[in-house]
Amino acid sequence: MTATVRDVVAVLEAAYPSALAESWDAVGLVCGDPAEPVRRVLVAVDPVTETVVEALERDAQLLVTHHPLMLRGVHGVPADDPKGGLVHRLVRAGVALFCAHTNADAADPGVSDALARSLGLQVTGVLDPREGSACTGLGRICELPQPESLRDFTVRVHDALPKTAWGVRAGGDPERSVRTVAVCGGAGDSLLGAASAAGVDAFLTADLRHHPALEHLAAGGPALVDVAHWASEHPWCEQAAAVVSAALGGTVNVYVSYRRTDPWTIGSVQPPGRLTR
Repeated sequence: MTATVRDVVAVLEAAYPSALAESWDAVGLVCGDPAEPVRRVLVAVDPVTETVVEALERDAQLLVTHHPLMLRGVHGVPADDPKGGLVHRLVRAGVALFCAHTNADAADPGVSDALARSLGLQVTGVLDPREGSACTGLGRICELPQPESLRDFTVRVHDALPKTAWGVRAGGDPERSVRTVAVCGGAGDSLLGAASAAGVDAFLTADLRHHPALEHLAAGGPALVDVAHWASEHPWCEQAAAVVSAALGGTVNVYVSYRRTDPWTIGSVQPPGRLTR
């Protein structure tokens, strides 16, 4: 039997229930006919030109992304608007778009579980559990197989995640011993207090800001490891692809996009003619 958009959406909704999404979020089917057949699915972090083009190149009938296309309310989708243009392009090509955002963050397993797995960490708990649940919520508390220095853990992260111009940076004593780690895919500085309360040795997340990080370290909190937002969430693509393949394998082919859609294109460079102090 041929799977439909509705079939794939049902699988994803079961894995990442929309009820777990934050009230401000915009998740679910953005465009597309639920009754249309699906033979190929592409999973990506961002619904942007690069991934839409890849979906068309792969002749996919469904693009699944982590980030929403339209997080804020809109009154129209004209083709000369960047996001409206993507909607027109998808609709004209017969490609549906489905987004799983904060519901995928909070699900069990979810975004942070995929991040932990990519780093070789064993998940032992939820960093910020949902009320009434010990399994769902933001972030995960994890353990390394063996203690290692913050310096070595940072190398582990660098080697495990997709490469970006942002790279990987760490705050704290480079020789600090790290065994327990909190991780949160995406922007996680709202969980700095939770990481401190959990008593972990290090907290890995993305988009850490100067002042919160400085104050956190000054207060004796866990060491910090900061990575690119896109890189921290990309492991989820493999997880979501596996979910669809396990349920509908044999009827759909599922692909993961490895096109880097991180917005930063140039990392740290030394200007010509300048000496490093």
